[in-house]
Amino acid sequence: MSATIKIAHPAPDLIEVDDLHVSFGKEAESVVKGVSFRIKRGECVALVGESGSGKSVTSRALAGLAGPGAEIRAAGLRFSGDDVRDFSPRAWRNIRGKRIGFVMQDALGSLDPLKRVGEEIDEALRLHTPLTRAQRADKVVELLHSVGVPEPELRAKQYPHQLSGGLRQRALIASAIACGPELLIADEPTTALDALVQAQILDLLESLRTPDTGMLIVSHDFSVVSRLADRVLVMQHGRVVEEGTARSVLRNPRHHYTRALIDAVTTVHAPPEGRIRTATRRNGPPLIEVQGLHKSFVGPDAKRRQAVSDISFRLEPGETVGIVGGSGSGKTTAMRLVLGLEQPDSGSVLIHGKDWSTLSARARNIERKRIQIVFQDPLRSFDPRYTVERVIGEALDAAGYARGAARHARALELLQLVRLDGELLERRPIEMSGGQRQRVAIARALAAEPDILICDEPVSALDVIVQAQILELLADLKRRLGLSCLFISHDLGVIRTVSDRVLVMLNGEVVESGPVDEIFDNPRHVYTRELFDAIPHFTATETRSAIRA
Repeated sequence: MSATIKIAHPAPDLIEVDDLHVSFGKEAESVVKGVSFRIKRGECVALVGESGSGKSVTSRALAGLAGPGAEIRAAGLRFSGDDVRDFSPRAWRNIRGKRIGFVMQDALGSLDPLKRVGEEIDEALRLHTPLTRAQRADKVVELLHSVGVPEPELRAKQYPHQLSGGLRQRALIASAIACGPELLIADEPTTALDALVQAQILDLLESLRTPDTGMLIVSHDFSVVSRLADRVLVMQHGRVVEEGTARSVLRNPRHHYTRALIDAVTTVHAPPEGRIRTATRRNGPPLIEVQGLHKSFVGPDAKRRQAVSDISFRLEPGETVGIVGGSGSGKTTAMRLVLGLEQPDSGSVLIHGKDWSTLSARARNIERKRIQIVFQDPLRSFDPRYTVERVIGEALDAAGYARGAARHARALELLQLVRLDGELLERRPIEMSGGQRQRVAIARALAAEPDILICDEPVSALDVIVQAQILELLADLKRRLGLSCLFISHDLGVIRTVSDRVLVMLNGEVVESGPVDEIFDNPRHVYTRELFDAIPHFTATETRSAIRA
């Protein structure tokens, strides 16, 4: 009697997507149109494309997070061999967090504002592991430490709004990897992170890969894609227009849209001779003069910590000063002190030669019209119920424009100034792309005819093509309107592109400052050198697939 021969069947792919369509509303056009791809175990696949290309909706559909009203149709949609097309919400909850980890781009919106950070991470451990409460508490601290969060015991006790954007993003990653998922989906996982922390997160993501796990990265950052991805899918208008190994797509792109994306990276991170920075310096006293600023806060452990320590700098007429530093370095606190939104413990802020601390509330409000701010996330700074005309109209009210034809004409003029069509006045922010919203934010800031523009991470959440457009727009507005800019960013490539002088901040102090070329070409402080060494360069010849080949 012959022995029974057992035939070993290969394990199914981790993700199998066949002809995926996603729409919102029965009559609406699909935002994902016929997308098909596989993710094998041990493989990292990257989705690349502009805002509105469908890449984030595609990734969310793989985790049952497409959202209310989403209609998902597919010839096949499998996770580890299981058909998930008819999964109930309960079935999704059983695997999401345990077997599928999801890192969303909007950390502030993804973290529960009523939960401490440690409680948020603990929830996944409580639901999906047998660990005791004490073991989970230790694990939370361990996870926060693994993603580069300083003082993890303290941060675990804080609420999301008490953390910087970078710290919130790291906490979100810690929550997603808490249970060691088989598939990690990361939607722009390093968008809000400085170069040093980005390098730590990329090292961490690489370390999480095993022969049994897979990863889907959604990113507009080609340095991240080239570092992590084995294969790349380029999406435009809901369709995959190019697919291949990371090496072939990034080194020899075939589709004109892929080439446009790669060209935009070069524009944003231009070499010194190719900069779009075109400041026209003017004579006169400094517009902003900061002298010996100190500011401290009391944390949840009742200990007082210095957020800003002995900061001094000047913004001269017609120039752009860049402020760069890691999460928690004090950049945002310094900006709030300059705007008069926080009172310093000591030191002074002079705007147009006038000390904020000596001005009456009325005088301060008059001066504040001459200094305006463009935030990182305009959607959160707009009232979602307002049309664009009302968003800009509020700023025009403050600038002294009465309701009527003149105000409407000025709103149209401001839209044209930022290269938007007047028909957008009737739209709401949610109905526009990220680039359009940021242009509206700039138009709103210009309503009061300021001479100082503070830009707080204005392009970090945008894809590379839109980044290039917004930076070029800001340079054009500076030339035409004679603006001076204080530009805050963690992106060193952007800082070098737009700045005349740069301040490098660490632990609330300015550790180095000077002309941008001098700082970038000959950094003196050890932290500055570490920061520059950690910059993830996009080099198509050094993709992961090229290294493995």
